Amino acid sequence: MKMKLLGTAVLSAAMAVGVAGQVQADDFPTKPLTLVVGWGAGGSTDIQARVLANVLEEELGQPVNVVNQPGAGGGVALARLANSTDEGYTFVFGTSMTITFGPLSTETTYGLDDFRYVAGVTLGQSAIVTGEDRPFGDSWEDLVAYAQENPGTSYANQTALDRMIIEYIAQREGLDLRIVPTSGGAGMAPLILSGDVDFAYSGGTHSGYAETGEMPVLLSLAEDRLVAYPDAPTLQEAGYDINAAEIRVAMVPKDTPDAHVERLAEALKAATQDERFIEVTEERILMPVTWMPEEEVTQTLRDQVEGYKALLEELGGLPEDE
Repeated sequence: MKMKLLGTAVLSAAMAVGVAGQVQADDFPTKPLTLVVGWGAGGSTDIQARVLANVLEEELGQPVNVVNQPGAGGGVALARLANSTDEGYTFVFGTSMTITFGPLSTETTYGLDDFRYVAGVTLGQSAIVTGEDRPFGDSWEDLVAYAQENPGTSYANQTALDRMIIEYIAQREGLDLRIVPTSGGAGMAPLILSGDVDFAYSGGTHSGYAETGEMPVLLSLAEDRLVAYPDAPTLQEAGYDINAAEIRVAMVPKDTPDAHVERLAEALKAATQDERFIEVTEERILMPVTWMPEEEVTQTLRDQVEGYKALLEELGGLPEDE
């Protein structure tokens, strides 16, 4: 009789532990979360992240603290995340370029398979831009014709990815460009506005000049035409088989439990329908809000990596700085 009672007690205890474990997983999160931004305060990613954190706090029922950890084009934040063991309580909100092209252009301690991509919530609006009153106007075709006739036409670049893209285009079109390295939109904008360079890469700075027309867009680097500049063709429409579309995505370590990922995804989906997030994204920084679930965004990133590898092989590696 005692043996039977003991067995029943052990079984009941085991069941209780199992139920408690299930409740704990289903109740995620049970403590504050940390949203890491791999860029400095005040930029468009940071602005979005702070509104996103407010929405997620309401959806998840826990504080969401925003931490800026800039460096290496978002790579410092991802290196931190790759070593995180807190199962989704720390997550990164950042740009897809950091994970798709970053490990191809420089040595990193992480790779695409080190993370799970909870969801994509914003489509980037990167572009090739110019200034007012250029001799080629604001047409990409006219710019190409002008550059073919004028060796040394100047281009201001910001990232290893846009440098690779412009080198590919120059090779295709027979252009001899003068590359002017800049550090971000703050370094690029004065050169374009003053006329010191002919055209440039812009990750989003051009959106601030949509109303004044001071920074016309020549090409959209997004998958579709830009919201604020619908007349500018995409790379594909211009005849270049490159998918450089940027997605702003929430990432967690690869071993994050499914239940935690699913709960974060639910909250992020709600954020894409929240008026506050839509207002800051679509009206303030002029980027489209989207919803891309984990499977879709992961496959998109894998496809981009393969495309970048093919471009690098065609170019014989990354172009060297002059």
